[in-house]
Amino acid sequence: MAEARRGLDASLSWRRGALALEIAMALPAHGITALFGPSGAGKTSCLRAIAGLDRDGVGRVAFGDTVWQDTPRRVFVPPHRRRIGYVFQEPSLFAHLSVAGNLDYGFRRAGRPAQLDRDGLVERFGLGALLHRRAATLSGGERQRVAMARALLSDPVLLLFDEPLSALDDAARAGLLGQLESLRAALDVPMVYVSHNIDEVARLADHIVLIEGGRVAAQGSLQDTLTRLDLPPALGEAVGAVIEGEVVGCDARDQLIELAFAGGRLWLPRRREVVGQALRCRIGARDVVLALAPQEGSSALNQLRCRVVAMAGADHPSQCLVQLDAGGSRLLARITRRSWHALGLAPGVEVWAQVKAVALGA
Repeated sequence: MAEARRGLDASLSWRRGALALEIAMALPAHGITALFGPSGAGKTSCLRAIAGLDRDGVGRVAFGDTVWQDTPRRVFVPPHRRRIGYVFQEPSLFAHLSVAGNLDYGFRRAGRPAQLDRDGLVERFGLGALLHRRAATLSGGERQRVAMARALLSDPVLLLFDEPLSALDDAARAGLLGQLESLRAALDVPMVYVSHNIDEVARLADHIVLIEGGRVAAQGSLQDTLTRLDLPPALGEAVGAVIEGEVVGCDARDQLIELAFAGGRLWLPRRREVVGQALRCRIGARDVVLALAPQEGSSALNQLRCRVVAMAGADHPSQCLVQLDAGGSRLLARITRRSWHALGLAPGVEVWAQVKAVALGA
């Protein structure tokens, strides 16, 4: 579709109670964009404004060549005409309808488009055995799977997810994360995903918008943005590296996998990965220890040769963030200023980054 080539552009300002929101962002036309930030930062309000569910925002919203809102020109396209699939934190299914009835509601309203494979989506989300059950009888994970499939069957040009996994138990969350990962690879429809779980974001997102206090603190590719040195203190827990590589080995005895990437190799806890699989992991800045030489007799399984790129202050005056280059992959380490001086660190100095396998997220 021509309108999907340019992605989403939004520039809005409005107020929600005591919070003044001022959002300006340009999102790519493909993949998953995460809106990330602490609770109360304005992420859900931003999503609802994009969808047209809240009309308080003043400014402009466009998707591709289609303008959805232009306040000075008195343009406002209502939500049902924006062709948006919206999955809420709590599944908003029709309780009086069966699973099949819920799925077919959006499918019929979209005119049963021939390019949508209803049966394929039912199979993808594991809904075949649930089609005749009432929505009220489903578990939380089952309801959310139905909500996602229904959103896709509405033939959207844009999918919006508002913390769809936050109310689920660990097993249901893990299953839906896997399905969302496969959707990213299979669909040409861009997605905007709200979350305050950085490991979730690291696993799914290609692009990220960091929101703090109702404003965009930073935006860009996932790796570049999370390894910046100038993020506000409220987003300090998010800083770190997202590594992409390939599983090259499995240790069945110790339940570990070996991930090869541009900067070396990492041992990670094994889930269900297989050799040859592409995989991401997140290395938090707090989980990196620096040394001037490789260490023997350490419990840290991972040691990566790096070069110091830059240093900046952290949210506490005793600490600093060190930006590192590991064979072209960017890492961050959070250390004390005393360690920075004691090790004689400076841009260009070679160091070894130690990371425990148990600290690797995503």
